[in-house]
This record gives sequence, C-alpha cells and structure tokens, in this order.
Amino acid sequence: MKIEGLIGDRIAQRLPGLWPGGSLALASAALFGASTPFAKALLGTTDPWMLAGLLYLGSGIGLLAVRLARRLATTGRGEATLRGKDWPWFGAAVLAGGVMGPLLLMIGLALTPASTTSLLLTLEGVFTALVAWVVFREHFHWRIGIGMAAISAGAMSLAWTDSMSLEGLAGPLLIASACLAWAIDNNLTRKVSLSDPVQIAMLKGLVAGSTNLLLALATGGVLPDPVSLSLAWVVGFAGYGVSLVLFVTALRHIGTARTGAYFSTAPFVGAAIAIVVLGEAATSQILVAGVLMGVGVWLHLTESHAHQHEHEGIVHAHRHRHDDHHRHEHGPGAPPGEPHTHRHVHASLKHAHSHYPDAHHAHAH
Repeated sequence: MKIEGLIGDRIAQRLPGLWPGGSLALASAALFGASTPFAKALLGTTDPWMLAGLLYLGSGIGLLAVRLARRLATTGRGEATLRGKDWPWFGAAVLAGGVMGPLLLMIGLALTPASTTSLLLTLEGVFTALVAWVVFREHFHWRIGIGMAAISAGAMSLAWTDSMSLEGLAGPLLIASACLAWAIDNNLTRKVSLSDPVQIAMLKGLVAGSTNLLLALATGGVLPDPVSLSLAWVVGFAGYGVSLVLFVTALRHIGTARTGAYFSTAPFVGAAIAIVVLGEAATSQILVAGVLMGVGVWLHLTESHAHQHEHEGIVHAHRHRHDDHHRHEHGPGAPPGEPHTHRHVHASLKHAHSHYPDAHHAHAH
C-alpha cells in the first residue's frame, strides 16, 4: 500500500471526517479566507464590483492554463469532463452562484452597512445545509446539526458589532437572497462533482468574471493599474480558483452540508491572517469565534455513520481506484494504472460500513 494510503487510513481511524473530504474543505476555506485581507488591501485602488470581476477572471484564466498543461501531461488518468446530462445542473449552478449571487450582493451592499453585510453573509453556510437537507434529502445527523450551529455562531460573533441596524429591509433581504443563490449553487455543483473540478471551477470563474467585469464597466468602473490588476488575478487564482477546485473535490467525498460547514470557517482564517499580516488587533470576538468554530469542526471530524445500505446499479464515469465500490472488469483499451478515469458499471450492492453522503452514498435512511 502507498504511504498516502497508510496516512489516510490512520487519520480516518482517529478523525473519520478529516480524510480526505474534511481536509480538502478546510484547505478550501483557508485559501478563500486568506484571500479576504489581500482583496481588502486591493480595494484602495479598485472599486468592489470591478475587483469581483478581476478576482473571478483570475481564477478562470489561471485554471485554464492548469487544465491545458494537465491535458498535455496525462493520458486516461485525469478527471472525467462534463457530459451532456451534467450541463443543465452546471448551467443552473453558474447562473445562481456566478451571475445572480454577485449581482444581488452588489445591489444589497449599496443599501446596507458593511457590518450588517458581514453578519448576513454567514447565512450562506446555513442555507447550504438547509437546501441539502430539505431539498436534496442529504443525510442529517444531530452532530452535524449542532456542529453547523456552532460554526455559524462563531462566524456571526466574528462579524457582530454594537452599531448594527436593520432599518431598511431591502438591502438585507437582497444580501440574504445572494446567500441563498450561492447555497443553491453549492448544491447544484454537488450533482456534477464527479466531473473534473478544474473544468468546473475554470468555467465558473470565466463566466462569473466576465459578467461582473462587464457590469462594472457598464456602471462606470475603470480597470486598475497593471500592478493591482496582476495582484488581483493572483489572489483570485488562489483564493477563488484553487479554493473552488478543493471545494468541489470535497463535495464528492463528504456531501454538501458538511463541505459548506467546513467552508464557513473561512472568516476566522481571514481574521487570523489580518492580525498577523496586516497588524490588526486580536479581539475577544476572534477568541469566541475560534472556540465555537473549533467545537463545530470537532463534532464534524469525529462523526461516524455506519449501517447496512444498498447501492443501486449505475453507469457513470469519474476518476477512481479499484476499492470496495469499484470492482468492475476492464475491457480492451482501458487506461492502465490507478487512479484512472473511464466509463464503468456499478452493480447493485448491499453492505455495511462507515460512510458519508458522498457521490456513491446518496441513499435514503
């Protein structure tokens, strides 16, 4: 067995939720959270709407380069590309999260104090879990519910200020609607998460970036100086592009609600980096947020869910190894080595083991 397999097995025994889905989701949150203080620094030379477009474009263009380079270097061992049945789900996800979400946020920001906006943005994680549980019937466990509540409470405590006011409802409702749009995006993206995460994140970045950039230019925005432009693209590539690739990959391992919960720790990462890099003061709010989020993450990481369940027979294509769920035969021309990607058949199977609501365990309870 390879070293990474041994490491993964040992981590899974002690913290079942960490490997690999939890670690991917936390890394995604760390990158996105780290991008926030750097993006804040760029606001001194770039207006918010223009910056949103440049960040998304940076992720799309950077991942386009990664995808082209990877296609030249791999044969049969890469990820499965989006197929015909995937495009409606993916198109709806891009419309909800890449177009409607940023547009609703920008309109809401014009009507809402920044402090209130920060608090309301924590609704994305809550809405993501609710849509997953109520609409898509993802498995719910009390530990996950309490953990989600603790992480959300930590994010809210981080954003809370005494001067908050909800005098006008239009702005807050628009921002809440943006969070709902992103929650729908997260759940729809889960439907295509077995496809190439680089392709998914690349297309989202190019579409969302182009849309926001055109809207910014149409409302009088101007491009920043070359240095700020380059920095925005670099921050966008890491904090939006690579982060989204990790997020999509986590979706296929632990499902939407859990991935969304881990991602809700991003504000704490951003606040911690702002203290270290930008010299901002450490406050009691950050300490309280850290404790609450730590409890929530621990509840998720230590969750164990096992029972007898049945897999219905399906035919699909994705990157995989020949584990207990992939015992199919190979025909002529099948790609050598593992992991590899090809169209394969899952025969009907009934067994019991510890699992998460991943791409192969969407069964009812």
